[in-house]
Amino acid sequence: MSDRSAHPAEQNVVTVSRLEQAALRSRSLAERISDVLTKAIGSISSIIFHAGWFTAWILINSGLIPWISPFDPFPFGVLTLIVSTEGVLLAIIILISQNRMIRQADRRAHLDLQISLLAEQETTAVLYTLQRIARQIGLPEDPSEAKATKLSQQTNVNQMARDLEEQLPKE
Repeated sequence: MSDRSAHPAEQNVVTVSRLEQAALRSRSLAERISDVLTKAIGSISSIIFHAGWFTAWILINSGLIPWISPFDPFPFGVLTLIVSTEGVLLAIIILISQNRMIRQADRRAHLDLQISLLAEQETTAVLYTLQRIARQIGLPEDPSEAKATKLSQQTNVNQMARDLEEQLPKE
């Protein structure tokens, strides 16, 4: 199926898919590694592994398994060091992935804003054209169409952003 004959929704799915694939391909090596590690760490198998590992460590080092000599007696200083180090590394790995996702979300938001502004401009042009056609064919003006008249005027996006900023609650 060619893109020209495809349904607009199908074309959109293909376009979004291509954008997502391009975003995935543009990741740095560190981001790719971080994403793989974040996916693995954020899984149920990781929870099971850690629960098993901690249980075994504590059982062994509490002397509850007689054929294995404790090597890190209570309060488990080596375990604490390993877990703390792992926590720091995991936090960094997760932050790398989150930073990439934030950059990607920002790009999507900018694209969405551009498309929204273009749609607003197109809609304004359509309304203006419809009003001209109505006048040309002699349709009487309806007082309730004042809103449509206002909507057919170009929107001042900068003024709208300032107005919105004034209306939003301050942090």
